[in-house]
Amino acid sequence: MPLFENADYLIMANLQQLASNYRVRAVEIGRFTAGQFEAINRQKQGQGLPLLEDPGIVFIGSHAYRSRVIRDGYTIDDMLVQIRSALAVTSIWKSATHMTALRSTIGRHDGYGNEVFDEAIFELTARKPKAELYSIVPKGDRNKPKK
Repeated sequence: MPLFENADYLIMANLQQLASNYRVRAVEIGRFTAGQFEAINRQKQGQGLPLLEDPGIVFIGSHAYRSRVIRDGYTIDDMLVQIRSALAVTSIWKSATHMTALRSTIGRHDGYGNEVFDEAIFELTARKPKAELYSIVPKGDRNKPKK
């Protein structure tokens, strides 16, 4: 399982601190599966970029919080479900030139009338040697929550 057993607690703690305008620290929430890690490094190697050195995933959450909660109106609980979905064992690497992402292979009903496929977007240099979960995108969310 890519997410650690205590990942929900760590993610929620950071998001609640951000909601209260506190600064948060990076916390390790999980690890890529061997297949996910290899796919990411094949992409990086093909682009002539440095490889990801460690399969660990860290989370701060400030960008994701601003994007999903403040801008889109999702709740912190919604974000937790999005993260769990995007970082599932079955999630696959998404081929993209300017970003590194995993995409859920299983559609889920988001509670707002959409079937979405969640994507996790990673930043690979700021927290080297680990990847930072930078953002979550529920692809297919045409009906967003009311702000």
